[in-house]
Amino acid sequence: MHRLAQLDHQYVWHPFTQMRDWLRQEPIVIVAGRGAVLQDVHGREYLDANASIWTNLHGHNHPRINAAIRAQLRRLAHCSALGLANEPASLLAAKLVALANPGRSAKGKGRSPKLEVRSSKLEKVFFSDDGSTAVEVALKLAYECARRTGLAAKPRFLSLAGAYHGDTVGAVSLGHIDLFHRAYRGLLFPSDQVMAPYCYRCPYNRAQPERKDAREYRRCHWECVDQVARRVDRQRRRGAPYAAFVFEPLIQGAAGMIPQPAGWLARVAELTRREGTLLVADEVMTAWGRTGGPCFASHLEGVQPDFLCVAKGLTGGYLPLAATLTTSAVFSAFLGEYAEFKTFFHGHSYTANPLGAAAALANLEWLEGESSQQARSRLEPHLRAELRGALGTAQRRRCAAGGVGGGHRARPGLAHPQTLHPRGTRRHSRLRGHDASRRPDPAHRQRGRAHAALLHDPTAGTPDGDGPAGGDRGDVPGAAYLRRVTVPSGRTLTSRASPGSRPSVTWPPGHRTHTWVGRPRLASTGTVLC
Repeated sequence: MHRLAQLDHQYVWHPFTQMRDWLRQEPIVIVAGRGAVLQDVHGREYLDANASIWTNLHGHNHPRINAAIRAQLRRLAHCSALGLANEPASLLAAKLVALANPGRSAKGKGRSPKLEVRSSKLEKVFFSDDGSTAVEVALKLAYECARRTGLAAKPRFLSLAGAYHGDTVGAVSLGHIDLFHRAYRGLLFPSDQVMAPYCYRCPYNRAQPERKDAREYRRCHWECVDQVARRVDRQRRRGAPYAAFVFEPLIQGAAGMIPQPAGWLARVAELTRREGTLLVADEVMTAWGRTGGPCFASHLEGVQPDFLCVAKGLTGGYLPLAATLTTSAVFSAFLGEYAEFKTFFHGHSYTANPLGAAAALANLEWLEGESSQQARSRLEPHLRAELRGALGTAQRRRCAAGGVGGGHRARPGLAHPQTLHPRGTRRHSRLRGHDASRRPDPAHRQRGRAHAALLHDPTAGTPDGDGPAGGDRGDVPGAAYLRRVTVPSGRTLTSRASPGSRPSVTWPPGHRTHTWVGRPRLASTGTVLC
């Protein structure tokens, strides 16, 4: 075992990881990255298939972001935001406000053009460290704003079933995933949940088992919106409307990558605002064009929230930085004489860190650049086409926009582990595919390994046919099918896509490298078509 792996085992406690399982084998220790590829201490390369938990927008070691951080480091690494301001944070706040207010006539583009929601201008930015703290800031502001404006003496919050908004106590109080939140129930404040739109398993639109997708021909009556309306009305009749409705726009992440139907968010935003309820958009995962179109997913539905929470991709995957944007009306509720103690008593040691802000400015500049926009416009239809081919056309409901894709299978398909190895040698790498109709492999979930697909293993397969001394060094879960394999001369590369299926192709003499995107297609003759 590598020395760094030993140190990890001896000292590091990993998040969301059963450490007893983690300590049973050598961990993957990453030492370098460039573009979408990560490299471990043994020289193996991995595709960073979930962009380092949705933080990385442009790839590792991006030259423009590197240069921005180096330039700022020569001037100032950090100063407190308590009593001081700094240049990068001021510039970034202005940039975020400009991006969050693309036009006051906020109409949905291509999703709900007939629905329009009253627009609020987001004018103030409060910096923090990560998505959870960004949501925590919004909660505290909404809570106190509701009290000070007389909306409710004991403010209460509404969120969606299956919600996940982070791991700090306030954010967990809004969450409704027992696996993550049940253990801390005694620490939490009460909040209400309401039915989330889950079209694939809609209890109001059932059909008999069949090969067709009932949603393609049955009419939706928006019963999920009615559920929200009833919940909001019940709270209003109690004399205390909800202080805020907290949601992930367009797609719920931790709940299972569940896409919301077009028009749902606009309808729900309209009926909650009638009661004076503030809207908190948790765009930690969905911002920066990941759902296609503008920077923020809410704007695709014509919804301008009262609080906009961003993090993850804000710095392009470089440094921890988050922001909570809000309105002047909320800001004004905290203004007063010093002796009135209306101050917002909240903050972090590294709030508005200059290095993080400099990275974010460079990231957003590149994100808005013409080449970046063209790349995204090319990626989106390609992603749709790949999902269409991988999941089938009649047996799934899909959401593929920007950099987020989700889908469901009506019946299991060929999503078993794919094993590639030179015949006659030990197996040297494995790429596990994602099947939305199945539960995650519990063994891999407990290991807590990063989502990555093995691209190249220099220890596997040498010209004399020797396999790796360590066996299955590449056994990691993956969320993408991108593969580069170097095969010894004259050997045969085999691919098993399902139990009992052993299609193969013989490579010409000499070392060859091949790359494919998507699962290798299997012809009726059993050969691998790449």
